[in-house]
Amino acid sequence: MIKSMGTEEDVRVLVLAGGLSYERDVSLRSGRRVLDALRAAGLQADMRDADVALLPALQEDPPDAVVIALHGATGEDGSLRGVLDLCGVPYVGCDARASRLAWDKPSAKAMLREAGIPTPDWVALPHDRFSELGAVAVLDRIADRLGLPLMVKPAQGGSGLGASVVRDEADLPAAMVGCFAYDSTALVERYVAGMDVAVSVVDLGDGPQPLPAVEIVPRNGVYDYAARYTAGLTTWHTPARLDPAVAARVASTALAAHEALGLRDLSRVDLIVDGEGEPHVLEVNVSPGMTETSLLPLAVQAAGLDFGKVLAGLVGRATARG
Repeated sequence: MIKSMGTEEDVRVLVLAGGLSYERDVSLRSGRRVLDALRAAGLQADMRDADVALLPALQEDPPDAVVIALHGATGEDGSLRGVLDLCGVPYVGCDARASRLAWDKPSAKAMLREAGIPTPDWVALPHDRFSELGAVAVLDRIADRLGLPLMVKPAQGGSGLGASVVRDEADLPAAMVGCFAYDSTALVERYVAGMDVAVSVVDLGDGPQPLPAVEIVPRNGVYDYAARYTAGLTTWHTPARLDPAVAARVASTALAAHEALGLRDLSRVDLIVDGEGEPHVLEVNVSPGMTETSLLPLAVQAAGLDFGKVLAGLVGRATARG
């Protein structure tokens, strides 16, 4: 059982949200929900954007801890975490190095594969190589090597932006073009049919522990941006409708992925459970969404925990490191 840690009521927390990525609106929604939850838990909390005024503000009046509710590159590629380290400001979540690794999906998948954690076969293709080597020839080879259907998504990015399932080889060029609109490198991986689940991992002082898996059932069959953030387009089941033995295997796989990437405090591991009950890790998110339709808060609720108290516990861990 996960236990929440106590935190002093005079702890001052700064929630960072917004940024300039494609996920700015989602980040602001996450930030507002985190802010409200922290205040409800009795902490002093404020929210601000990660802009040119941030560093002077941190130097003039540093908070006791930062909660990063930024999605996209700013919150997940490690750069902001590195700056916070330079400023001596503790923050919730993994360090800069682990964040950079998890942010780059091909690198993360390679690390998972080395650790013996199942993840679908893939090819990472930069736009320049795609053009230089001849699009038609490259796409033909990808289809021959990985088979159909395929999942195409940006190598760096989140919220389902630029991602699509390709079931017909004729649709692959358009999927690549859509992907390149969001990133210069496309990740093309073998599509695994099955149950789409997410497992959030949190550490409140007794080591990282998986929360109940959330089963994701998008109405149109694809968990894209609209399905993630538009009410009524997706149904979630918490806990996921899994056989107990399969649920335990999913939880242990998510925990193994969290540890293999060197993460801390919290993460969200996205997986597919195939027809044989075997989990396959798709990606790991170090700055999970915190909106009203996000998966980590749903998992916290399914575990019988209070969202604000969980966040307060994570803040307590961050301030202890500081």
